[in-house]
Amino acid sequence: MRKDKWEFVKLGDVCEKAKSVNIRKQHGSFSYIDIGSVNSELKRVSEIQELDWSIASSRARQIVRKGDTLFSTVRVNLERVAFIENEQNNLIASTGFTVVRANDKSDGQYLFYTVSSPQFIDKLSKLQKGTAYPAVTDKIVFNEEIPLPPLEEQKQIAALFHSIETAMEQVDGQEKNLKALQKNLVNGLVSTEPVFGNLLLSKNCTLTHIGSIAECDKKYPEHEKEVERFVGLEWMEADNFKLQGFGLVENGTTFTKRFAKGDVLFGKRRAYLKKVAVADFDGICSGDILVIRAKARNLLQGLLPYYISSEAFINHAISTSAGSLSPRTKWKDLQTFEIAIPDLKTQEKILDVLKQFDTTIIQLKQQKATLKLLKQKLLNEILGQCVNL
Repeated sequence: MRKDKWEFVKLGDVCEKAKSVNIRKQHGSFSYIDIGSVNSELKRVSEIQELDWSIASSRARQIVRKGDTLFSTVRVNLERVAFIENEQNNLIASTGFTVVRANDKSDGQYLFYTVSSPQFIDKLSKLQKGTAYPAVTDKIVFNEEIPLPPLEEQKQIAALFHSIETAMEQVDGQEKNLKALQKNLVNGLVSTEPVFGNLLLSKNCTLTHIGSIAECDKKYPEHEKEVERFVGLEWMEADNFKLQGFGLVENGTTFTKRFAKGDVLFGKRRAYLKKVAVADFDGICSGDILVIRAKARNLLQGLLPYYISSEAFINHAISTSAGSLSPRTKWKDLQTFEIAIPDLKTQEKILDVLKQFDTTIIQLKQQKATLKLLKQKLLNEILGQCVNL
């Protein structure tokens, strides 16, 4: 890659102007992309609306085709940039986008990676005007200088980034598939007639209710220890047993409920949000969090979060919740939830399988993070240094 052969050009000099439609002369339906249709994480269009021209927004004007890049000119820092990968008839974009379309001097994918790079986004963000809806104009976008290698090198650079993105998508797909399989296994386990592959037969299980195998908000000797951290519902998320953060007690808190490392935390407010976590430290939590611990003689503590996060238990929590704006459930209602549990030896085998899923999912997340860092590093090395020359 010989950067001495690269030029610096205005983006507009290597772009072809996109055509617009006259709304008044259109009939029938069309496919519409507005700013809210763009997934800023994936840099792709996540939703296309099918609309009739008779109810079309006045902003529905720009004709879009395969190979275009849509660059949102409103709140540029939100990075709503998308590459159009597939051909689609009657595809129209909002005038809230700058349509970046390559001409014969440039490669469409190269332009996409250039205008979606942190360097380009940062420079355009600083040029925004307005307070309520900070924005830039098409003119400002097209006047921005970009590095332009020879066309063949542009294609090579685009292919490199595309290969990294493809790898990220494959890893993401594997993670989603594993999560779905694990969820199906858990949902089969948590039942009055449980199944779990060939490890479990319902006839070998004992019918009981959750209150017989777990207890809630009890005080234990370890709760007497001094703690430094507290947790609210905002640090819990669905389908993730890991707490996403914490506050420091020394900074002040009204929370008083104690929990210990290993306890299962369940958000009793708006149970449909499916907030379940396993504490990885001792602390204090919100009153809207139930602190649940397995009774050792009946259930392995490691299995408890899977039972609590199961579809059947969550549905039971929702059905026993009261209140309109912030419905809450109670342990006295939750503990009546009926299940059938296997013996402890079988539980150990089941937990081992579920932990293997968790380990593999964590490894896939790490792979994704590594690929993301690699892409960022290459963007900085290939495009970033050039911008700063």
